[in-house]
Parts: sequence; structure tokens; C-alpha cells
Amino acid sequence: MSKKTPQNSPRDPLDIEIIGPQEQREEKVREGFWPTFRKAAARIPFSDDLVAAYYCAMDPKTPSSVRMTLLAALAYFVVPLDLVPDFIMGFGFGDDIAVLTAALAAVRGNITDAHRDAARRVLDADDAEDDKTAA
Repeated sequence: MSKKTPQNSPRDPLDIEIIGPQEQREEKVREGFWPTFRKAAARIPFSDDLVAAYYCAMDPKTPSSVRMTLLAALAYFVVPLDLVPDFIMGFGFGDDIAVLTAALAAVRGNITDAHRDAARRVLDADDAEDDKTAA
């Protein structure tokens, strides 16, 4: 027989300190995604897919199981202290990439053209801003 938490409710299997309870995942992702993404973008070979996944996770029309999967993976990406801390140059985002790749593979069919279009617009705007700065 499985044990329940003291509040007499089953625990979310992803409710661990690094990711936090379900209620806090979306907030952590919203606050930390863009700063973390901008730091790591050059090391992530699937930036378009990652940003599209962010928009999918934030879309209220996305099925809740898909949102939970993406929010857990994105929260892992945003939190700097994980299995391999992100500040370790060359290795820090490797575990994040593995987690994100697995999550993307699991939910790829739920990332719509609208999510991909939104991602492309943001990334194109960032590229244009980079070009202005370089000139």
C-alpha cells in the first residue's frame, strides 16, 4: 500500500525541490525562460523547437498532461542548480538538453504551427536586434 503525504493527498512524482510543486512551475518558467534561453541559445542546437515548446506550455489550449511535461522540463532548464549546475562551462547545459530533448520527443505532436510561428517571430526579432548591435 502506498503512503500518502501528511496532508492525506498523493504526491506529484515531479514535486521535488529542484522543480517545485505544480503550482510554481509555470511561474518559474515564465520568470526564468528568456534570460536562461539567451544565455544558453548558442549551445542549444534546437532553439526553434525549444521556444515553440515554451509557447506550447503557455497555451491554455494545450492538454494539461502536455503542459505538465513541458513545464517540468522547462523548469529544469530555468533552475540553475540541477544535476549538473549550469555555471559549469561546457557541461552545465548538457543535462538540460537531455531533459528537453526527451520532453520534446514525448509531446512533439502537440506543438502547433501557431507555436512554431510565434517562436520564429521572436527569434527573427532577436536576430535583427543582434544585427543592429553588431553594425
